[in-house]
Amino acid sequence: MEPVTANLGLGWSVTNFPRGRVVTVEDETFTRNLVASALESEGWEVRACATIAETIAAIEDDEPHVVMCDLDLGPGPSGVDLCRRLVEEWPWIGIVVLSTHTSPDLAVESMGKLPRDVVYLVKSTVLSPQTLSEAVEAAISGRFGKEQSPTGEGDMIVITQEQGEVLRLIAQAYSNAAIAQQRGTSLRAAEAMVQRLFQALGIDTGPEVNARVRSAMMWNSGRIRIR
Repeated sequence: MEPVTANLGLGWSVTNFPRGRVVTVEDETFTRNLVASALESEGWEVRACATIAETIAAIEDDEPHVVMCDLDLGPGPSGVDLCRRLVEEWPWIGIVVLSTHTSPDLAVESMGKLPRDVVYLVKSTVLSPQTLSEAVEAAISGRFGKEQSPTGEGDMIVITQEQGEVLRLIAQAYSNAAIAQQRGTSLRAAEAMVQRLFQALGIDTGPEVNARVRSAMMWNSGRIRIR
């Protein structure tokens, strides 16, 4: 969200005529406040939440037009779980997913599929409050579907589902032994998977580069796509 950070503060005026009600859920305090401020500057009435429990209470109290959520909300239910519940219980509420990752599969463990008609927005593409506002409008109107790719496909690094799972574990500081345990395989097999992942990412594994740190940085870059 750094591009948004650069635009916060001076020059943002909040209208007194809300365009609609938005509930946001983001466990990271700084990002949560940025998103809320950005949407308010565009004329939306915003209630910012840190947990799914807070979000459900806000939905029941405020009857929002849109819920905007991150996918990785820390321990417990994920943003995907929230999206599914919204579709089941409040299908008239629009949904915007705001994620670090271009591929939802990289965000949380065993997340499964997002519901259809979810507006998917990658944080690195949010260059202004207007971007968030347009996503909210799209969720209300249903003008476009789930994924809005931030760049051309040529800018993406495409890896397999298995490699994506290994990359997520590396980004969470799992060792090869821990990856083997999580994947239910041998240490040698885990080491081979990690090496194949580094090759797929184009990472030099020489002594001058910490390949695990580099791969974790790429995991957060928003340029990884699962095929």
